[in-house]
Amino acid sequence: MNVVLTPAMLGQVVVSGLLAGALYSMVALGLALIFGVMRVINIAHGPMLMLGAYTTWILFDRFGMNPYLTLPLSAAVMFLLGALLQRTLVFRVVDAPELSSLLLTFGVSIALVNIAQLVFTSDLRSVEFLTGSIALGPIALSKSRLIACAFAAAITALAFLFLQKTRLGKAIRATSQSREVAMVCGIDVQRIHLISFGIACALAACGGTLVAVMVAIQPEMGQIWTFKSFLVIVLGGAGNYPGALLGGLLLGLIEQLSSLFLTTQLSEAVAYVLLVLALLVRPSGLLGGRQT
Repeated sequence: MNVVLTPAMLGQVVVSGLLAGALYSMVALGLALIFGVMRVINIAHGPMLMLGAYTTWILFDRFGMNPYLTLPLSAAVMFLLGALLQRTLVFRVVDAPELSSLLLTFGVSIALVNIAQLVFTSDLRSVEFLTGSIALGPIALSKSRLIACAFAAAITALAFLFLQKTRLGKAIRATSQSREVAMVCGIDVQRIHLISFGIACALAACGGTLVAVMVAIQPEMGQIWTFKSFLVIVLGGAGNYPGALLGGLLLGLIEQLSSLFLTTQLSEAVAYVLLVLALLVRPSGLLGGRQT
């Protein structure tokens, strides 16, 4: 494709990339939190996002709720489900080899997708609430993506403030840095694991709520979000919370730029190529792994 990159087109790409990247960062932060605190590879992160999206759809379709007002309810439901999964299943693989957690959460992922297909069927569902775009000079801003970006940025900022300023957040960071030292300091590590997993699932649910307003949802939608979340933390550094923010923004920009120059089929492959390059060139991520 021969594309002449004008300043207006470049501005559109940058803005669209940042809008998408903010959402990627928020969702991936939960995955980084689980790995940083528990050293667990959670393949079921995307299905949690999917269930969050369906929670919003149910509340919107059956009760007529504003989908953005369902966000705290969706997060609360997935927090409880995540805490239940951690208490009953995930805690068993915390100290096991990483392959064990990968296989366990892969099984959980398949179970959640199959349950969603049984309950909701494979039909596409949509939350038709906010359409259209806002023109800012030559740049068009999708209303739903703009609001999603604002919510994602606010939630991500609150998550960082929580980790940096609150007593519980400092306990989570301490557990992430050294579980043994945290235990010596009197921190209930098992409780921290439970809360961290719940928070991560709540972040995924927030992403599902915001995605539900933008695109149609279906039971297998979480798979691509699991992959993109892994790519984000590989780019930023596994277990590195600021790295999740950087990786998400970078992925959003690269995706938008590639869609401008490549065909649809090739642009979809860019993320996979980027993952391979990141693992070959900088396997520890741009900011290094396991930092708070």
